[in-house]
Amino acid sequence: MIRWGSLLVIFLTAACGGDKPATTSEVTCGLPAPSIGQFVAIPGGSFTKGDSPVYNEEAPSLALHVAPFALQAHEVTNDQFAAFVSATGYVTDAEKSAATGGPEAGSAVFDLPEGSAARIDPWRLVPGATWKTPTGPGSTIDGKDAWPVVHVSERDAAAYASWAGGRLPTEVEWEYAATRGLPDPDTSTSGAYDGNGHPVANTWQGIFPVANTQADGFAGAAPVGCFPPDKTGLYDMIGNVWEWTDTPYAAGSHTLKGGSYLCAENFCRRYRPAARQPQDTDFSSIHIGFRIAKDIPPSSE
Repeated sequence: MIRWGSLLVIFLTAACGGDKPATTSEVTCGLPAPSIGQFVAIPGGSFTKGDSPVYNEEAPSLALHVAPFALQAHEVTNDQFAAFVSATGYVTDAEKSAATGGPEAGSAVFDLPEGSAARIDPWRLVPGATWKTPTGPGSTIDGKDAWPVVHVSERDAAAYASWAGGRLPTEVEWEYAATRGLPDPDTSTSGAYDGNGHPVANTWQGIFPVANTQADGFAGAAPVGCFPPDKTGLYDMIGNVWEWTDTPYAAGSHTLKGGSYLCAENFCRRYRPAARQPQDTDFSSIHIGFRIAKDIPPSSE
């Protein structure tokens, strides 16, 4: 069940939401079809989890060793998820919620129309907001095969991962891979902005939520691979959409990583590898997606 409290938590702590995408005709970037679904082998090694913490939940800093694994180079796309649904008949938690009805039915949408003043809580639950209809009934993902799938709960993401022969990454694996990929290992925000302050990932530029300069070219989510890969060869580890991990955060919740396209300097500086966000396991939103991992035998490292 989706909870109104979760909406306010996201607004106050994550401040990453809604979708006001560019029209399909305006988008000329993204990975070519043959590159969709490829994995990057992440060698085993050591790193510092929680390095350069900004928020309390990112501490303490821990020296950890991580076994080798493989990570999909990009977030799972609408087209990939559609293949899963077609093959299995799977029904997402958001779809079940809409069918059940009631005051807590639906999935979370960030409702801040262009030119409007900021409201205390611009989030709303929209019955019928699903992975196929991201802003509610009447909306569509037609022409958006390469955009990251959203409105998926942790259970939905785990079900897809199992069907695809993989699993969700752990929080440690995700953070290790993102840390290895930083353009500047000494600057935790270098996955989002280069040394001159230019965006290299899909985040919010300006004062959230009242002004977005869209210097990165997007007001909403972008197709996977519109921004350069990191040093490891992974796309959109920082920004675009939050990503589920299979690591519990607390009872009834799991850990999100990476920030999203509305994380801003003034609010939700979670476009860093160490950043982490709790979210109800059965919750879904227009700014939460995922990618999958696969095991690699240690002998192949």
